[in-house]
Amino acid sequence: MNTRFAVAVHILTLLAVFRGEALTSEFIAGSVQTNAVVIRRILGKLREAGLVSALQGPGGGFTLAADPSTLTLRRVYEALAERTVIPIHAEANPKCPVGRNIGTLLDEVVSGAEAAMLRSLDDITIETLARRVAKHEKAG
Repeated sequence: MNTRFAVAVHILTLLAVFRGEALTSEFIAGSVQTNAVVIRRILGKLREAGLVSALQGPGGGFTLAADPSTLTLRRVYEALAERTVIPIHAEANPKCPVGRNIGTLLDEVVSGAEAAMLRSLDDITIETLARRVAKHEKAG
């Protein structure tokens, strides 16, 4: 299963919580508990989308480039070019009435599901998640 979206949200929330500090990919990888190479790949996509900045040299690392109060999860999803919430098999039998039509029918269903998901992701910002992390930390 592809977890890039979840990892990207983790990274951006971490950068929001540590706002003003440049975090290394190794530090971020420690939080996510994955390899720093995986983190750097995702950071590359986020950087291309203008969501993070990279600082070179000693004390360098990554910082949040976007305003966390307006950075929605939809924007993160779209930055990763994550497409198709529900993958559809491509090799259906064109001689079968179901096989001939199921792709088109499922495309309609998936499009509707993705539209609903994107509307939901529009309502959640990275700042909201960072605040919830802080709230959980105080409570725990």
